[in-house]
Parts: sequence; C-alpha cells; structure tokens
Amino acid sequence: MTATISPPTADSLSTIPDQPPAPVGNPTVVGVPLFVVGSVALGLQQVGFVSAAAGGAPLAIILAATGLGTLLAAIWAMALGQSAVAGVFAIFAGFWLSYGLLLLGLDHNWFALAPADVTDTVELFLIAWLVIIVLLTVGTLRLPLAFTAVFVLIDLSLLATLLATVNASTGLAHLGGYLALAFAAVGAYLFVDACVQTTGGRALPLGRPVQH
Repeated sequence: MTATISPPTADSLSTIPDQPPAPVGNPTVVGVPLFVVGSVALGLQQVGFVSAAAGGAPLAIILAATGLGTLLAAIWAMALGQSAVAGVFAIFAGFWLSYGLLLLGLDHNWFALAPADVTDTVELFLIAWLVIIVLLTVGTLRLPLAFTAVFVLIDLSLLATLLATVNASTGLAHLGGYLALAFAAVGAYLFVDACVQTTGGRALPLGRPVQH
C-alpha cells in the first residue's frame, strides 16, 4: 500500500493563518528630540547661561526627559529588532542618567567622598564616557555622515569638559558647552529628517558614510 500526497488546494491554503505583519516604527522620533533638549540644557549651563553655582540647573530635563526618553527609545528599538539604534540610545540613556546621578550624588554627598576627591571623581566619569563614545564613533562610521558628526562633536565636548576640569579652566568649560550646542543643532536636523520620513516625506540629505 502506498501513500499519495495530493497538492494543496485553494481551499486548504485558505485555512492557513496569515502571518502577522512585522512591527514598524521609528524610535528616533522619540529618542532624538529628547536627546536634543538635554543637550541644549547642558550646553546652556556650561556656557554660563546660569551661574557657576547652579550646576544642577539642567537636571530636571536631563533626568525626567532625556535620560528616560532615550531609554524608552532604546526599548522601542529593541522590540523592533533594530540592534544598532537600540545600542546607540541605550548608551546615551546610560550617559544622561549617570550624569544626573553624579551631580545629585555630589551635591548631596551620597558617595561620602572627601572634598579632595570630588574633582578626580568628575574626571573619572568624563574619561570613562569619553572612551565609550569614541568607540561608538568608530563603530558607527558606516552610518550617514550626520550621525558621525554628532558623535565626533560629543567626543570633542567631553574632551573639552575633561580638560576644563583638570585645568580648572572656565574657557574650556564654555568651549565644551558650545560644542554641546553644536551637536544639539545637528541632532535637531536629524529629528526633522525623522519627522519628515515618518509622515511620508522624502529623507533629508544626511551625507555619505565615512566608511562604506
């Protein structure tokens, strides 16, 4: 006795359940503007918009908007399987949240540091994040040039802020603030591009990648 296999009929195929469509979305419409608003707040604080004693002035924005917003964007990107986007937003969520915690901890002496160790602690923070952001810059050279420009400006801002801390230089601190405003401006352009694409428009020119 031999078994025969009949080809599927139209009726049998119609009973096969349809696969659910892949989820779509653009986490940059959340992550990028909230990154920009924190960058503007930090840049204004560094260039002297508020007094030198008001180091905590941007914390409300940095913690409640930028830190949580970039973390939300990272989770959204993870859900969509966008690993590179999730990685970028998760890294910056870590930066902004840890920066806010650093300032709060130093202002309220949560870390029980001796006064002589405060400057070294800030330098440690800046060095550690400068290393990671430089690695992120190198690792994302295949992205359009506008993204590389943001990362390079962040690198330079962190470096200027580090040198300002080491040398107690107000001028270098202001330079770090102006660089922060510069990468916020490029980020604003990226946000507009994301909005245009999300609403069905054509992408804005972002430049050719450094590495193909």
